[in-house]
Amino acid sequence: MSDLVVKERAKKPIACVVFSVIAVILIIADQLIKRAVVAKVGVYEQIDVIKGFFSIYHCRNTGSAFSLFADQAWGIYMLTGISVVLGIGIFILMLYASLYDMKLMSAAFCLLSSGAIGNLVDRFANKYVVDYLRFDFGSYTFPIFNFADICAVIGTGLLICIILFGSKYFEEFWSLITKKGNKENAG
Repeated sequence: MSDLVVKERAKKPIACVVFSVIAVILIIADQLIKRAVVAKVGVYEQIDVIKGFFSIYHCRNTGSAFSLFADQAWGIYMLTGISVVLGIGIFILMLYASLYDMKLMSAAFCLLSSGAIGNLVDRFANKYVVDYLRFDFGSYTFPIFNFADICAVIGTGLLICIILFGSKYFEEFWSLITKKGNKENAG
């Protein structure tokens, strides 16, 4: 990583505020949608949107993605701990990326942290996550998910694309967070 690339990144604290506000909006949207589902759809009830393909199906996930660790007494506590660490860690990465005006990295981390924190709120409040989006493909039902999951998956996909197709952009970010650019300047 050249010193010039690292020096060109001016700090932009306003971007931290913008991406933080976006994250809060996504978390609030997730919680409002979940509350609407809980209020309007009974547990394990289904409202067909596109009959035989897409429905709103209110269920409670005590596990993680694909119900991993579901119904394990210790599982919800382990998942909550992991969610706290990941949610906060990814949020800090988002702040760091936005401080250096790295919009794609900021967006990826914003989506990831919003998804993690949105489901974390459920785990703290309910000891389960409210899932409601159900897709059926013939006799196969895709694992039921929610808006927070969508945010996390899109954020992960964006981060993977950045790493695979924008490796210099990712290397620049990595250089910034590991302070390699600053060490090169000193040496």
